[in-house]
Amino acid sequence: MITRRIVLAGAAALAFAGSASADDWKAKYPELTFAVVPAENASGVTERWTPFVEYLSKQLGVKVTLRIANDYAAVIEGQRAGNIHIASYGSASFARARLTGVKTDAFANDINADGSTGYYSVFFVKASSPYKSVDQLKGKNLGLVDPNSTSGNNVPRFELDKMGIADADSYFSKVVFTGSHENAMLALAQGTVDVAANQWTSDDDSTLAQMLTKGMLKNADGSAMKKDDFRIIHKSAPIINGPYAYNSDLPEDAKLAIAKAFFDAPTNDKAAFERLSDGQKKGFHPATTKDWDGTIELIKFVDALRKKKAS
Repeated sequence: MITRRIVLAGAAALAFAGSASADDWKAKYPELTFAVVPAENASGVTERWTPFVEYLSKQLGVKVTLRIANDYAAVIEGQRAGNIHIASYGSASFARARLTGVKTDAFANDINADGSTGYYSVFFVKASSPYKSVDQLKGKNLGLVDPNSTSGNNVPRFELDKMGIADADSYFSKVVFTGSHENAMLALAQGTVDVAANQWTSDDDSTLAQMLTKGMLKNADGSAMKKDDFRIIHKSAPIINGPYAYNSDLPEDAKLAIAKAFFDAPTNDKAAFERLSDGQKKGFHPATTKDWDGTIELIKFVDALRKKKAS
């Protein structure tokens, strides 16, 4: 005879078994590594990301360690080796990872303050310069970010090609990879380059805006530079915000837990979430790897340009 007590005991056993199963991945992965690229100086990255990584540790019930990668390639190779479990990618670096066989799956990207999920690659010049368009910059110095940067190299080269400039290295006197978005703007402010490629979502949401807020850009007399000291002379078509991606080989329960922790962050730890973008993002948008198929085509195009130049 089946009694209520037996039914309840069975349900409790099933619930316990389900809970134990859901936690099985934690025994295999007692620590997860979350890698980000240095869009700003290392101390700035640490201050921005540490509260969020601490939040992830609490939500997931395992230690989450922040790794500040030297460059985009380090994130790609870290995920290839399985040493990086969660990564913050740029669109182009994620596409490069997929093209080269890295087992990584996108699960989210940022939602901007206006509800959109994209940004732009722009060319900045100093407002005091005479340059109003790219065709006035032939023979001048161009500052790029990193070979695997979306807004700092791949989209700029695509945009230049549309203008009839297939070989940026010949068109400009010098093309410099500065290593980070901040360094590109510093090079422009200091006169090392005449034009710099960078990311821009709005006047309040960009590398430039963050640097101005922190007082990082100075005039020759030491006074703080302002937004009006810079001018955008070209803006690309919208680019999909870069993804957050986890290793494809992680257990499904772990993937679900990671994604849920991200989506719940604006509610569960508003301060940590807002620190990521100085309050300029609304949350995380559910995404899939296929959302970056268009970026893969962009990377193939830029690769073809490079091969054409080499030949």
